[in-house]
Amino acid sequence: MAKDSATLPPFFNIDPDAAMADLDGPATSSDFAEIAEACARGRADLASRGLNEEGGKTLRQFSTWEITRYLIPVAVAHFRRVLKANPDLPQGRSETEGGAKWFTLDEVLRLRGHFAAQGAKSKNYLPYRPKGLPAKIVAVANFKGGVGKTSTAAHLAMSAALDGYKVLVIDLDSQGSMTSIFGGRIEDEWQTAFPLLARHYGEALRAENRARAGRGEAPQPLDETLSAALEMSAADVIRPTHWPNIDLIGAQLNLYWAEFQIPVWRMGLRSCKLWDALADRLAADRVLAQYDLVFIDTPPALGYLTINGLAAADILLVPLGASFLEFDSTGRFFDMLHSTFASIEDGENIAARALGRPETMFEWDAVRAVITRYDGAQQGELAALMQAYLGRTLSPHRQDFTALIGQAGEQVNGIYEADYRDFNRETYARGRETFDATYAAFKRLLLGIWRREEQALNEGNARSE
Repeated sequence: MAKDSATLPPFFNIDPDAAMADLDGPATSSDFAEIAEACARGRADLASRGLNEEGGKTLRQFSTWEITRYLIPVAVAHFRRVLKANPDLPQGRSETEGGAKWFTLDEVLRLRGHFAAQGAKSKNYLPYRPKGLPAKIVAVANFKGGVGKTSTAAHLAMSAALDGYKVLVIDLDSQGSMTSIFGGRIEDEWQTAFPLLARHYGEALRAENRARAGRGEAPQPLDETLSAALEMSAADVIRPTHWPNIDLIGAQLNLYWAEFQIPVWRMGLRSCKLWDALADRLAADRVLAQYDLVFIDTPPALGYLTINGLAAADILLVPLGASFLEFDSTGRFFDMLHSTFASIEDGENIAARALGRPETMFEWDAVRAVITRYDGAQQGELAALMQAYLGRTLSPHRQDFTALIGQAGEQVNGIYEADYRDFNRETYARGRETFDATYAAFKRLLLGIWRREEQALNEGNARSE
């Protein structure tokens, strides 16, 4: 008996003539430009939905309920009594007669400072930050796309800002997704990290030319790009964002050309440590003294930009999904990290040992893999298996998938930028729980590292006295 055609799979009985009629003409390279332009128009339309009348992003305000629940750990009644007793403090504003009071994040930070100075000493109104230690640099990386890399980096940056830390975000991904989240307007590569990398090479080339002059040799030329970069510093590319305590070094498509330019520089001057360019400029320009945390979003590939981000980092976070393919890919990523950095160490240390110089050794305070977009009902067994194999390297916290991700993403916003009145308090509270837990796991790691360094610093000072 013939099978009823209505029950056949959709890939049976496709008419070739009908399929041909659906076709456009062959595509050419010019079609790529048209597609790119269409995407650019759509991107501008979507991005504009989160912009104010001036075309920039504005951070929403925070209610008394939200402040006392998530930002300043006091009872609502006590919070109101403190405001009433201190009329010089921000008093908030109501949208309706007798309605809830709302405050800007700038005002929240000022209020937090007041509670830290005048409130109960047993409460942590301000986040732990040892004196005398530089900012910690956190790189978020994986060469598999779609693992939640940018989302994780952005939400950790926002969480830290809400917690009271001063944050710098560096976008090394030429797709510029992190830049879009923070409302950056980047016109060309000269507003990205590119001039910092170029200046590092320019400084090395200038030093080489001084050595050449001493040997009576002709100098290597400094082209216009390098000459321009030598006049720039990190301050020229750091931009404020709509968050009062988050700054940005943004990215755009032209940054990708660094992946081609850096190896050319490397061939021109083999002694230049181009993997160290970003770390060198951040240190030379005293960037780490101006911030508490620096978050680096890297491209989904292990190229020169990613290597620079990883070499600069103190903490490496590797997001991945609880699937076989992502587990397998992440294992290969770590294998490539080993090959890459071990190769750099081996190459550098041959000369270092011959000259009696200190050997190069890359070191990170901590490396953690983080499961993102987690569905406990479907992925619990695989996540447990991954935990068994990776041990402490895999954070025990799993970042659940939540509907708030999609709804916030439609307006190019982070979860913490979403107004809970667009949902309701309970839905919002449940939705942000997984991101609060992700930040809590990260903060525990951060504070442990800082405390270890603080104790080492104190012990060193005690021995020197």
